[in-house]
Amino acid sequence: MLASLKALIVVLAIAATIFHLAKPLALRFMSQEDFSRRRLVWLVLTAAGFVSPNFWMYLLVAVPMLVWANRHDSNPIALYLLMLHVMPPVGIIIPILGNNGLFPLDNYRVLALCVLLPATIRQRKNPQHATAGTFGAMDILLLAFGVLQVALYTPPDLAHHFVIPDSVSNALRRAILFLLDTYLLYFAISRLCRSRQQLVEAAASFCLACAVMAALAMFEQLRVWLLYVDLVRNWSGDPYAGFYLTRNGVLRAQASAGHSISLGFLLAVASGLWLYLRSHVSSRIQQIGVTLLLWGGLFATDSRGSWLGTAAIYFAFKAAGPRAMSRLAKGFGVALAVAGLIAVSPIGDRILDMLPKSGQPADLYRHRLADRGWELVFAHPFFGDQFPWPKMEDLRQGEGIIDIVNTYLGVALNYGLIGLFLFLVFILVAMTRAYAGARTLVNSDADLAMLGASLTACIAGTLIMINSDSFIMGPQKAFYILAALTAAYSQLTKSPRGRLAVPGSGNVQPERR
Repeated sequence: MLASLKALIVVLAIAATIFHLAKPLALRFMSQEDFSRRRLVWLVLTAAGFVSPNFWMYLLVAVPMLVWANRHDSNPIALYLLMLHVMPPVGIIIPILGNNGLFPLDNYRVLALCVLLPATIRQRKNPQHATAGTFGAMDILLLAFGVLQVALYTPPDLAHHFVIPDSVSNALRRAILFLLDTYLLYFAISRLCRSRQQLVEAAASFCLACAVMAALAMFEQLRVWLLYVDLVRNWSGDPYAGFYLTRNGVLRAQASAGHSISLGFLLAVASGLWLYLRSHVSSRIQQIGVTLLLWGGLFATDSRGSWLGTAAIYFAFKAAGPRAMSRLAKGFGVALAVAGLIAVSPIGDRILDMLPKSGQPADLYRHRLADRGWELVFAHPFFGDQFPWPKMEDLRQGEGIIDIVNTYLGVALNYGLIGLFLFLVFILVAMTRAYAGARTLVNSDADLAMLGASLTACIAGTLIMINSDSFIMGPQKAFYILAALTAAYSQLTKSPRGRLAVPGSGNVQPERR
């Protein structure tokens, strides 16, 4: 308990500092009342999480706080995105008599039930907003992918290849969890962000949450202390839950994201959204400060895939915006200058040591896994192989798992090329719509065009990062959040009235320099 209290003091001190420094920037995108309320909820939930001996005690504080905040918030999606990783995504089984449990409950699902679902119901009951958004191609593709997930049962990888049989109740559970975890997330964000103000505010809230995690990550690596690991162990009841992951003898920070790869993914997306948001900030010091904060958090994760994704997002943003060629040329110049400064800095050698080299065990494992996995995919091309573990037994790692750290392979293996087609077309439709909107508005509304370029770049970087990420935790949520924000953006570009900034709740017009 004493260790948890020490960690709580550090987390609250760092978070309070970031909230204080970020307040002038945040108030450009949201109201004073919303910012103060959201900050209060974040701090209270964090304190409750660290002092609660288990997840259920935490819910006694979290549920009423979230319900109260949701009822008073002018933009529930911004509230949701700020609270998305207020606690690590620790899944605790809901116990029921005569069964192994209903399903795991974690912070993601608590937020879906306490924020997204009530906000969506309120919106659908409001006659002025009931028709907001349209049921279109992206909804159809996502629901079709969900049908595959419900119909095709993939047993968990258990010792001795014991297969838990499927049942009607299991299929019903999968359907409910898909609707709660995935479709509700996409539906709520794509329908509730109805104006430029709400869309930009949502992006700013995501960046604010990531800024706090970035500062915590830098502290974790500097002090070699994972701040949330004792909380995870207390809630899960497993003394071995939450472990210190290192690379070349250096701790990989994870803050409240649950894993260093997940944190790196989230910070990469935040850096892409910040490329747009910084155009509303006149102070060069503030622009550079936020950028360095996000980069510092990325560096602390030691996640090479996220570094590559961040670079891809940066150049994709330059290419998708106005004056692409000149912006790309300047971007390459800035990138070369930054690379040169890093190379001569004390961290230059460390970064070079972490870059992929041929013959490394981790890379050899990934190649072997990819070769075997795609063999199985093409042996079962339409709907995949739902029980591939016996055929991949020699690829089991020291942790006792077959670590398929490639989302494309994971989707194709479990749901076949049909599933992979639905998965890819869904996000590619989102990216092409954002790009088309950005190009259409480049002369008439440069600010909104830059937002489209930012969303396009974030999706492009995401498509690169999921090539070396498992589709769980933060990466999975960020994938659907970006798709939903893009769907809302697409609707916004079609409505001249919706493009206008909403008065009285922050100013989203860029300042004159």
